[in-house]
Amino acid sequence: MEIQWRKSSGAEGNAYVELAEQGDEILLHESGKQDVVVRMTRSKLEAFLGGAKGGEFDDLA
Repeated sequence: MEIQWRKSSGAEGNAYVELAEQGDEILLHESGKQDVVVRMTRSKLEAFLGGAKGGEFDDLA
Protein backbone atom coordinates (compact mmCIF):
# COMPACT_ATOMS: atom_id res chain seq x y z
CA MET A 1 0.00 0.00 0.00
CA GLU A 2 1.34 3.42 -0.98
CA ILE A 3 1.81 5.96 1.80
CA GLN A 4 -0.59 8.91 1.51
CA TRP A 5 1.28 12.02 2.66
CA ARG A 6 -0.65 15.12 3.79
CA LYS A 7 1.13 18.43 3.24
CA SER A 8 0.93 21.17 5.86
CA SER A 9 -1.17 24.17 4.93
CA GLY A 10 0.10 27.72 4.97
CA ALA A 11 3.54 26.64 3.78
CA GLU A 12 5.56 29.13 1.78
CA GLY A 13 7.26 27.75 -1.33
CA ASN A 14 9.07 24.52 -0.57
CA ALA A 15 9.05 24.97 3.22
CA TYR A 16 6.57 22.43 4.55
CA VAL A 17 6.17 19.21 6.48
CA GLU A 18 4.07 16.19 5.58
CA LEU A 19 2.38 13.61 7.79
CA ALA A 20 1.10 10.14 6.97
CA GLU A 21 -0.23 7.04 8.70
CA GLN A 22 1.44 3.67 8.36
CA GLY A 23 -0.02 0.96 10.53
CA ASP A 24 0.05 2.15 14.13
CA GLU A 25 2.62 4.86 13.43
CA ILE A 26 2.46 8.47 12.30
CA LEU A 27 5.24 9.46 9.89
CA LEU A 28 6.63 12.98 9.46
CA HIS A 29 9.15 14.44 7.04
CA GLU A 30 10.10 17.92 5.90
CA SER A 31 10.23 19.17 2.33
CA GLY A 32 14.00 19.38 2.05
CA LYS A 33 14.72 16.02 3.67
CA GLN A 34 12.09 13.61 2.43
CA ASP A 35 14.43 10.66 2.96
CA VAL A 36 14.55 11.44 6.72
CA VAL A 37 11.32 10.16 8.28
CA VAL A 38 10.39 10.59 11.93
CA ARG A 39 8.12 7.82 13.23
CA MET A 40 5.94 8.31 16.30
CA THR A 41 2.91 6.87 18.00
CA ARG A 42 -0.45 8.59 17.76
CA SER A 43 -0.33 9.40 21.49
CA LYS A 44 3.05 11.16 21.11
CA LEU A 45 1.71 13.21 18.21
CA GLU A 46 -1.37 14.13 20.26
CA ALA A 47 0.86 15.26 23.15
CA PHE A 48 3.00 17.36 20.81
CA LEU A 49 -0.01 18.97 19.13
CA GLY A 50 -1.56 19.73 22.52
CA GLY A 51 1.64 21.47 23.59
CA ALA A 52 1.81 23.41 20.33
CA LYS A 53 -1.81 24.53 20.64
CA GLY A 54 -1.12 25.54 24.24
CA GLY A 55 1.78 27.77 23.21
CA GLU A 56 4.64 25.63 24.61
CA PHE A 57 6.75 26.14 21.49
CA ASP A 58 5.85 29.70 20.54
CA ASP A 59 9.37 30.88 21.36
CA LEU A 60 10.74 28.61 18.63
CA ALA A 61 8.66 30.10 15.81
